[in-house]
This record gives sequence, C-alpha cells and structure tokens, in this order.
Amino acid sequence: MHLTAPIHCAATAAPIKDMQQTATRPPAPPPPAAGHAPLLMALLVFAITLLVTWVAWSSAQRNAEAQLREAFDYRTRAMTYNISRRMLVYEQVLHSARGFVRGSVDLPRAVFAEYYQSLGLHQNFPGIGALGLATALAPGDVAAHEDQVRADGFPGYRVQPAPGAATSAPLLAVVSHIEPFNARNLRAFGFDMASEPVRRAALLAARDSGQAALSGKVVLIQEDNGSVESGVLMYLPVYRTGRLTDDVLQRRAALTGWIYAPFRMNDLMRGVGGASAPELDITIHDGDTPTPATLLYQSAGVATHTAPRLSTTRMMIAGRVWTVRMSSSAALEATLDTARPYMIGLAGIVLGALASLVVWLLAGSRRRALELAHTMTLELRESHDRIAADGRRIRVILETAYDGFVALDRQGRVTDWNAQASQIFGMEAEDAIGCPAEQLLPAEQHAAFRSAFDTFARSGVGPLPGQPTETEVLHTSGRRVPVELAVALLPPADGAGATVFVRDITSRRAAEERELQRQARLVEARLAMHRAQKLEAVGKLTGGVAHDFNNILHIISANVQLMLRADGPPTRKRLHNVLDAVERGSKLAGQLLAFARRQPLHPSVVNVAELLERSDSLLQRAASDAVSLERSSAPDLWPTLVDPNQLEHVLLNLIINARDAMEGGGHIALRLANVTIDAAAGQLDAELAPGDYVMITVADDGHGMPPEVMEHAFEPFFTTKPEGKGTGLGLSMAHGFVRQSGGQIRLASKPGDGTTVTIYLPRHTAHVLPALAEPDVGALP
Repeated sequence: MHLTAPIHCAATAAPIKDMQQTATRPPAPPPPAAGHAPLLMALLVFAITLLVTWVAWSSAQRNAEAQLREAFDYRTRAMTYNISRRMLVYEQVLHSARGFVRGSVDLPRAVFAEYYQSLGLHQNFPGIGALGLATALAPGDVAAHEDQVRADGFPGYRVQPAPGAATSAPLLAVVSHIEPFNARNLRAFGFDMASEPVRRAALLAARDSGQAALSGKVVLIQEDNGSVESGVLMYLPVYRTGRLTDDVLQRRAALTGWIYAPFRMNDLMRGVGGASAPELDITIHDGDTPTPATLLYQSAGVATHTAPRLSTTRMMIAGRVWTVRMSSSAALEATLDTARPYMIGLAGIVLGALASLVVWLLAGSRRRALELAHTMTLELRESHDRIAADGRRIRVILETAYDGFVALDRQGRVTDWNAQASQIFGMEAEDAIGCPAEQLLPAEQHAAFRSAFDTFARSGVGPLPGQPTETEVLHTSGRRVPVELAVALLPPADGAGATVFVRDITSRRAAEERELQRQARLVEARLAMHRAQKLEAVGKLTGGVAHDFNNILHIISANVQLMLRADGPPTRKRLHNVLDAVERGSKLAGQLLAFARRQPLHPSVVNVAELLERSDSLLQRAASDAVSLERSSAPDLWPTLVDPNQLEHVLLNLIINARDAMEGGGHIALRLANVTIDAAAGQLDAELAPGDYVMITVADDGHGMPPEVMEHAFEPFFTTKPEGKGTGLGLSMAHGFVRQSGGQIRLASKPGDGTTVTIYLPRHTAHVLPALAEPDVGALP
C-alpha cells in the first residue's frame, strides 16, 4: 500500500496538468468568411506561429546573453582577486626576507644568494624580476660604502648617479645586493634608487609608514634599450634591531635600508592570468585617472572587436591605487550561444509553414486544422520547457551526488564535472573541462589509459567493469587519492565517450588500516597473555614446592642445632656442613618464593639512585675488573615503594648475568630515569598500565640471546650456563619480585647485539624514608 500510492499519484499528475493547460488555452478563433477563408486561416496560423517563435527566440537570446554576462562577471571577479592575492603574496615574500636579514642589510652576498635560491622565486612566484637590498646612505658615506664593496670582490663598483649630481637626494638608497646576480640585474648594482622621483616617493613612504609601499610606473634599470617594459617596485623598510619604531621620527632614525622587488608588468600578468586570461582584455593604469602616461599594462587583444562588455575596478596595492579595466575578449564573445535561438527560430518557421500548409489543404476542416496548428505550437513550447527542466533536474542531481561525476568525450577530454569531483581532484569545473582525462591519473597510468581509450574510440568496444574498481587518482596538490570508480561506456551511436562516478575511499582505507593494526595488537596481547599465564602456572607450582621445602629445612635446622649443643667433637664438622647446606637450601627457597610472588616483602619508600650509591662498591666487585660499569640517573628521580634488600638482590643478579654474558670483559650500563606511560603507549603493551614509573635499565654488549632462549628466560631453573655456574633462578626471581611490587620487567636481546633488561616500578608520591643499612646480598646464581 505504501509503495503503490506515490506511483499512482505520479501517474495521474501529468494528465491533470494537461487538463489544466488545456483549460487555459485560448479559444479557437471564429471561422472566417467564405471565399478566401482557407487562405486567411492559413495566414493567421502562420502569423501566430511566427509570434510564438519570436517569443521563444527572444527568451533564448536573453538567456544566452545573461549566461555570457554572468561568465564575464565571474571572470572579472576572479581576475581582480588573483591580482590582489598575488601582490599580497609578493608582499609576504618581502616580509620573509626582512625577517631573514634581521635588522641589517649589511650581510654577505653569498648568504643572500643562498637564501634567494631557497625561495625558488622563478618556480613559485612568477612575476618577481629579482629580490634585492638597498642600503640607506648619506652622501658623505658613499666613499666608504664603495671601498667596502670593492674590497668584497667588485673592483669596478660605484654608486650611480654619483652624489652631488642634480638628481641625487640627501638620502641615498643604493642597490647593494640583488639576486639573481646575472647580466640583466647587474645594471642595477650600485644604482641610487632615491635619485629618481617616482622611486624616491615610494622609498620615503615605506620608510615613514613601516609598511610595504608600491612605486608608480617606472622603467626598470635592468631593461634593455630595445625591449622596454613598464614596471613597478615594491619596497619594505628594514630597521635596525633594538631601535624604537613607534613614530615617524623613530622610524627615520632606525632606518638601515630596504628590501625590494621589481616587477615587469607583462611577466606579472602572465603569472596571474590563469585559464581566464584569454577571455579577458585587461588594461591597468597607475592611479585614479587613466591616461597614456599612467598605462602599466595592456592585453594584446584590447579593442579588436566591437561592443565588448566592460568592468572597471579600483584596487589598492601596497598603498598604491591601480585602476583595472577589463573587457570581454573576442574569444569570450564567441562563446555566446547563438545556435539555440537559431534552431528555435528555424524550427518555429518550419512548423508554422507546415501548419499553414495543412490548414490551407484542409479547407473543408478549418476547425480541425486550427486545433492541429495550435496543438503543434503548444507541443513545441512544452518540449522546449521539458528539455530545459530535464537538464536542470539532471544538473541538480549530479551536483548534490555523494560521488564525483566526470563525463568524457570520444577524444578522452572532460566534458562535465560536478562539485564532488572538484573536492576529490582539487580542480574547479572551469579548469577541468577540456583537459585530457589522463591528467587526473598518476603518471604511470597515462599510457595504459590512453591506449585503452583510443581502442574504444576506434572500435566502440572496451573494458566495461562489471563492478566498481579501486585505483588512485591525482589531486592538484600532488597527493594520491584512493578512489572507487564506476565506469559506463557510451556506444558510438550515442556519441561515444564515457561517464565515470568517482568515490573517495580515503576514510575507508584508513579504517581498514586501523583495523589491521588493532588485530595485530590483539594478537600480540594474546601472546603476552599466554606467556603470562604460563609463568603464572609455573609460579604457583614453584610456590607450593618452595613452601614445603622451606618447612622441611626448618625441621632440619632445629634438629641440627639441638645436636650441636651436645658434646662430641667427631660430629661437629659434619653438622656445620649440614647447616651450610640448610642455609643454601633456605636461600634457594627464598628465590623460588620470589618468583612465585609469595616472598614476604618489607617495602619502604626508596630513592633507587641513593640505594645504588650505597651499593656501588658491591656492584663494582660483582661486575669484576674486566668489565666497565657505567651508572647514570635523572637528577630528579622519583621515589618508589619496594623492598630495598630484594631490589638490591635483583640488580646484583642482573649485573652478574651481564658479566657472565661478556666473556673476557665488556661494558655494562645501569641507567635510572623517570617515564610516563600514556594511553597510546599502553595500547602497545597491554600489561603496562598508563601512569608514572621509575625505569631501571641494565644493558650489556654481550653475545645476546636468540628468540627461543628469550621465551624461556623468566622460567625457574632455566639457564644456558654450564652446570654448576648458576641455578637458573636469577631472572625468574627478578620477574616475581617486580610483579609482586606492582611493576613490570621487559627483556630485549638479539644475538650479537647484547641484552637489555628494563624494570618499571610505580612512582610513589610520599617522602623518601632514610636509607636502610647495607642489606645481605645472599647467594648469587
């Protein structure tokens, strides 16, 4: 029910509209008099048809004119914005150069040349003829300035015009640096720009305002005599570092020179024009009053056709007024759609003639002939309106589509483009339409695309994907964008070409990558959990054995002590040996308890750096004389809550393990540091909770461990040392103690690259208690 109701309404809408239009149609004219009635009726029908045709032709003509006017207004606004934006960018280039010189124009020319090369002005800022520094000099300072420059390697250097000439000013602005330092710009080297009134006015305006100032129309000193172009210069003052520049007097006193750039107007406008340049004829005058003397720039095609569209804009560029006059070029005027009105007029005349002929031939059926002619006229108008409505509807659908839409002709050029395509490729429709489609693809795909498309254009047969295809396209910034393409090829009978729907799948690719990373972290977490469960099971078993073994040792120790109290010298030595064995067994049980995390601890707030200071001699002896022990600590090391005696046991065991791994000597690094584990780092290590830790690192440059040995390193009784050289409880005891203290221990090693053991102990915020006495280190593995 819900699905068929809208369809029923849509099906009945057209007949109702037809009925309404039929009701509003003018009534048929009365039948003419007898005799010439058929001819008069035919002429009347033809006149009505011509009138309707004229109305439709006028409407189409006005629409074409309005579209052309809109295109012209858009291009003039874009050109005005491009000129203003480009000059603002060039002003920022001067500000950047002023920041580079740091309040002094007296810097080595090689340094200035290197800075100019880093800017890449010819590639990035077309239109700037050069970049230079002008030194502010008094007439009395000219000789010293010339001697300094000549001493720098320019023996023929001199200031021109020389001070004292009629054109010299009290304040000189001598070009002391200019890049590129080629033959053309060499003419400006040493030129006093303040000697020319237009340049001097801009120099003084920049000096007194502290802002960039643009000169009036000048002929650049670099120009050849045979190719003189109009130009302008932009100045930015450079003040000495540390001097006040709050008012005009302070700025004048602090002035040391100017950063400046010359612009040839023809070069500048070639860089600014862009795709819209051929469609506009542009004239630029300096100031508010356009005269031949103030003409800065004029397009080659100005005034080559009649009745152009005109637009005049007043622009403020770096304190200077430009009057920009733009007119439509012959190329833009040629885009006026004259075919559509012509076809409407021609169709109307032909239909009118046919209708009149039908009326004249059907003289006996005058009413029927009139209705037929009227119906044909209405159908022509409705057909025109329906086609226009369909075009507008399709355009709205394409512009609001989620996917980008690109249409290609049989030559592979872009013919249509929607807003989403502009966002994906970074190119507006007016720039994209007419471009070869391969420019939208990476360079390595150009040849394959052109070959496949040419084959389709010749034969009408090509690859039509049955499902969307993923590939990469090229953004105007050079960035590759992953997309999903849905291509439909049009047969030659329909004009050939293709339509392509483009969907940006960057977010989907990123989500897939995040999912892969998440899966990898899950796998690592599962492996870590399995290892922890394995160690936990071994720890529980070891704890039970250790408790039972410790109880037995207590019974043995008590009985032996009772026997020692009895007399009898022959048995005392053996009883002492029994006690030694009992003591070793007790320490072994303690190590098993530490691994099982059932060792009774006596934690206190400890500063690990102070603990190592007290144990320095013990650690040095354990490392032996053949091994160098390096210790380092953060100056503000955090305290931690641990059992100091057990921590010292752990560090001693790690030092001995490192010593044994470096057969014949080596280097051990014992480092203390404060670390903070954030949430992001915590995701990489599921067992290490975010927070503050004291990190203890013991690193050696021994032979290292392969992965299969590292996997069992924390298991009790596992050792790679020869029999009698260790019990295999050193690392297992360290693991149990650290985990029982609320921390984590990590092992990193590669064969041949040494071993690094890292302990993370939680930070404690209470005050550090006084250091304990030197603990009993016990038996070593």
